[in-house]
Amino acid sequence: MTHKVAVTGLGALTPLGLDVQSSWDAILAGKSGIGEITCMDASAFAVQIAGEVKGFDPKSVIAPKEVNKIDRYAHLAIAASEEAVKDSGLTADMYGAKRIGVVIGTGVGGLNTVEENFTKYMEKGPRRISPFVVPKMMCNAASGLVSIRHGFKGPNFAVVTACASANHSIGEASRLIKYGFADAVVTGGAEAAITVLGLGGFCSAKALSTFKGSPTEACRPFDESRDGFVLAEGAGVVVLENLEKAKARGAKIYAVLDGYGASGDAYHITAPIEDGSGGAEAMREALDEAEWNYEDVDYINAHGTSTPRGDVVETKVIKAVFGEHAKNLSVSSTKSSTGHTLGAAGGIEAVLSIKALQNGVMPGTLNHHTPDAECDLDYVPLVPREKNLKKVLSNSLGFGGHNSVLAFSSL
Repeated sequence: MTHKVAVTGLGALTPLGLDVQSSWDAILAGKSGIGEITCMDASAFAVQIAGEVKGFDPKSVIAPKEVNKIDRYAHLAIAASEEAVKDSGLTADMYGAKRIGVVIGTGVGGLNTVEENFTKYMEKGPRRISPFVVPKMMCNAASGLVSIRHGFKGPNFAVVTACASANHSIGEASRLIKYGFADAVVTGGAEAAITVLGLGGFCSAKALSTFKGSPTEACRPFDESRDGFVLAEGAGVVVLENLEKAKARGAKIYAVLDGYGASGDAYHITAPIEDGSGGAEAMREALDEAEWNYEDVDYINAHGTSTPRGDVVETKVIKAVFGEHAKNLSVSSTKSSTGHTLGAAGGIEAVLSIKALQNGVMPGTLNHHTPDAECDLDYVPLVPREKNLKKVLSNSLGFGGHNSVLAFSSL
């Protein structure tokens, strides 16, 4: 017997706002969260812009004496999870603690901690390395800390698949519920990689935008003038529940997670396969598990990073899956507003996709002024657009050739 999966809680910290509503309001207003970097001295780097989560005080959700024992990426994860759990009304005794899991992914985990402690080692020797360095830098720290905080004793792990981490986390969490291993799971992703190594590594790889105008115009998904992505940080978390049990307790149902697809390109460690076949396979899997007619899809929240090659490949993916129907689809990239939050991206974009579904408004793709001959779909340019949405997809395509797609529908 399998079970349908409901979304009953949403949580997010993004460069647009410190919660779901403020982030969504900024999307509707066509705002960008990208600006000059303030969290570090970026003057020596080729790029000095990013999407920072500003104004967040971790002491607002974490006991002051515990804050320094936890990396920033986990601070963000805990705060987003707190919002999502509170929104859902979920408690450990609702289904029994062993029936509630936590699956929160990240791309690189505690990078701030790694850098801080290596600097201490180089300057003052090994005795100055923090005893908390290992639990702070672990990629599974966020999942562990959220479960401890709420007393959730069900399946607990982290998924690390670069930019697809959060989508994979949500997808794998949904299967725990679908196949009866859990009744509810807190899931999503978090990232805080605006650091010397994070920024420097992507600069050296020439992956980032070097746009010379306003920072808010640098991320230009699917536009002819795009030249790279904009690094960002944040967290996006959802609460998934067994649909029938959620209904029985009177939970608010935001959406149903009908399908999840995952695949590997088996091609290149950073570049997507040229024909888009890997991403297309993940999309077909999600649609087939959802048992949707392909023509019923209303909107796709694209991976849409604003890289010259990646946006072309994702367009090929959509065309390969939908054929002529691709021309009738609306596709947009919310990274044009948030920047690329790496392992948090799928979580934030799942939240925004669900808000789009709930409100009947598709986010616009900011800075999409000049169509690209190879990117010739409807990318909802510049401003949000109203549409009666029933079925939406959210794509994540990560370094390593990791592809993950989520299929959400209204109840």
